[in-house]
Amino acid sequence: MTILQGAALLFIAALLSPSRNLFAQSAVPKKDTQGWTDVQLIIPMNKQVDFFFQGTVRVGDNLSMPVDERWGAGFNYKLNKYVTLNEYYFHREGQTPHGKTEREERLSLGATLNIPAGKFMIVNRNWLERRWREPQVDAWRYRGRLQLEHPFKIGETKFTWFISDEVFYDWSVRDWVRNRASIGANHAFNKHFTGELYYLRQNDGRSRPGDLNVIGSRLRFRL
Repeated sequence: MTILQGAALLFIAALLSPSRNLFAQSAVPKKDTQGWTDVQLIIPMNKQVDFFFQGTVRVGDNLSMPVDERWGAGFNYKLNKYVTLNEYYFHREGQTPHGKTEREERLSLGATLNIPAGKFMIVNRNWLERRWREPQVDAWRYRGRLQLEHPFKIGETKFTWFISDEVFYDWSVRDWVRNRASIGANHAFNKHFTGELYYLRQNDGRSRPGDLNVIGSRLRFRL
């Protein structure tokens, strides 16, 4: 091989290498359709304090495979009918589109305000989260959600519809990184079981996939 041929081969390799990297990056989807299921078991400790367990499974890759599992426990401290303090710790394991496993331990502390407005209820939830993550860097995050609720009936069956919007601020990148808007309804079948269905739209310019269409359900069991 001559020096000229060797130089030509190196030049071609240099051109192809960025192309392969670009292809690998573009193979990670920016959008996805997912299904989220939360199951919560609430155990009243007294009139002001509830202890709860929660498990979550998220099915992604256009509803074809589990991509995220999380489980944890926490306390809700009801100061009065307007203010509830929240404390929640959970473990998360996720499978990214490029096959790498993500792990996270998360502690969430915050407060929820319930503000009656005629037949409507305004629910303002504010959380501060400490996230210990692998392989990502550890981080602090703020989450603020504003939700509007209103009861309605279908025949004699009572439901509550809601619409909400939640914003996320991540101190690791010093930016507002995510927005979640959702609409749905819940129904208390009895004093021990409440079911909820909702649609959620997430926009996130940093995560991959970050822009999500989600069909979700929450099952709450109270002892």
